[in-house]
Amino acid sequence: MVMKNWLLGLILFVVAGTLAANPDSDFLSAREAFQSGNGKRLNEYAARLQRHALWPYVEFYQLRMQLHTTNISNIQSFLARYEDDLVGDRLRADWLKALGKNRQWSLFAAEYPTLVNKDNELLCYYYQYRLTVNDKTILADAKPLWFTATSQPDSCTPVFQALITAGQVSIEDIWSRIRLALEEDQTSVAQHVSRYLPSGNTLNSSDLNAAAKNPQRYLETQKDKIGSRSDREIALFALQRLLRNDTDQAYAHWLKIRNQLTVSDRSYFLGKLGQRAAMRHDARALDWFKEARAPKYPYPPTDTVLAWHARAALRAGNWDEVLIAIDKMSATEQQVDTWRYWKARALKTKGNTLDANKLWIPLSNEHSFYGQLAREELGTSLSIADNAYRVNVSEISVMEKKPGLKRALAFSRMNLRTEALREWSWTIRNFSDAELLAAAEVARRNGLYDRAINTANRTVEQHDFHLRFLSPHRETLKKVLQRHQLDEAWVYGLIRQESRFIADIKSHAGATGLMQLMPATADWVAKQLGITNFRQHLVVDVNTNLQLGTYYLKHVLGTLDNQPLLASAAYNAGPGRAKRWRDDKIALEGAIYAETIPFNETRDYVKKVLKNSMYYAQVLEHGHDAPTLKERLGVVRAK
Repeated sequence: MVMKNWLLGLILFVVAGTLAANPDSDFLSAREAFQSGNGKRLNEYAARLQRHALWPYVEFYQLRMQLHTTNISNIQSFLARYEDDLVGDRLRADWLKALGKNRQWSLFAAEYPTLVNKDNELLCYYYQYRLTVNDKTILADAKPLWFTATSQPDSCTPVFQALITAGQVSIEDIWSRIRLALEEDQTSVAQHVSRYLPSGNTLNSSDLNAAAKNPQRYLETQKDKIGSRSDREIALFALQRLLRNDTDQAYAHWLKIRNQLTVSDRSYFLGKLGQRAAMRHDARALDWFKEARAPKYPYPPTDTVLAWHARAALRAGNWDEVLIAIDKMSATEQQVDTWRYWKARALKTKGNTLDANKLWIPLSNEHSFYGQLAREELGTSLSIADNAYRVNVSEISVMEKKPGLKRALAFSRMNLRTEALREWSWTIRNFSDAELLAAAEVARRNGLYDRAINTANRTVEQHDFHLRFLSPHRETLKKVLQRHQLDEAWVYGLIRQESRFIADIKSHAGATGLMQLMPATADWVAKQLGITNFRQHLVVDVNTNLQLGTYYLKHVLGTLDNQPLLASAAYNAGPGRAKRWRDDKIALEGAIYAETIPFNETRDYVKKVLKNSMYYAQVLEHGHDAPTLKERLGVVRAK
């Protein structure tokens, strides 16, 4: 009996020792203690974590909890030890906010220049400091902060007041911000900004609330009472609220009140009307865009409005209007690959091949959807051999010793993905191409496929496309692909975009796993496949997820003319939408269909999936018979 008790005691001692010696568990407990404000408990766990890779964060937690009471020397000592680390930058940012709030400007001025990650709260404290030393040059620097639809931090209020007092923000600027806020339904922001207007000219709060609650009723009751600037802005707000749901209803009310609006107001709304119509593939869009610019754009259109002007012109095959829209965009927007490609197409269509090629040649060197299309326009094919670089063992060994990457791996091990991402991104921010590829290889070896891909994607001149386009689980995927006769390169391209090969990832919408299956879709496919006792937790299993996802993808493909373009759109936004986005009367070039998808997320998704498939065809060595991007896009028949 004594022997049994002794053995039992030994077992319990060993088990207790094993549990106590779990550094990751201790770190998670220390982190929880910090988040709950329990300093005593935090210190208890800290005593056991001094050799842990994340010890700097434990120190950060301790010092952060004492930020307002500790000696400045303690803060400065920490910042000196972790000067080049993310944890140091985080503490410096928090300290600077405390210094700014307390108007301790000398310390603030000494520390702010070394901060890397600056937000608007800190930026406004910096502008406040410059105002205290009578630096008037900040007024021009600070003005861009004014033009935002959302509320800004309290630290910006004194800066805005200084801008208005100095005449840097005009009455028209105040109305412009009100309009920006109302475009985004930020009525409380609009009302707050309205307080900066002269007395008697502010927004009518009761009218604004009525327009927000029932825009149709508001327009019906106020259609003959629109006189002041406040009336006009609220009427335009009500029209845009209607426009989100029904073009015709908004247009009918527009016809009743347009004569009470200024030329600039009419131009503004017609641009918005054209944009919404273009997003709905309404053939009237181009006429409204033309009316908005007569004469000479009374209200300067935004790049977003002009983008939809260009897209409406593409669907209509009106290359003159494509050029007009692109040429009116800002210089920055015109350099986006999308508009360089389509401008070149418009120029070529009009017989100006020389200028078209001047745009396509540099674009063809970019690793993007439109870069690939530019290559094909120039008669060249995609090759991943150019500038290929493979890291060696010593480069990988050096990278594995980087403290920042060790910390990122430790966070990942504990499933703290946000912290892991921040630490990883900070560490690689100034890496050379060779260092990026070595870091990507470290990520791959540790199963962090998303980090591997995103890190390899950052290289500028030296590339490893086998890291950019990883192909994990290939044998498992091959088995299910053979069953459904699906293109391996396309499916890999889709999975890469869906999940970056993170098996247990879950989206905000509830989609789960490698192929991001929604619960209802997974249930339906499981029934079709005859999987008995199916449970949602099985979706994170790689084999199960691939079986379900490829079956659904094959189903969608079969219902959409066996076109990968349409099936990709359907996989992201639903088959019904993919069908509705076709033209009513004519067949559409696949690239035009893709570019005129009304959902930003789906438009970007489709282009990336098809681009990915081109690279996967190379990486997986599918041979010279792999289709071109234009062939993959195909032609989309009319409804």
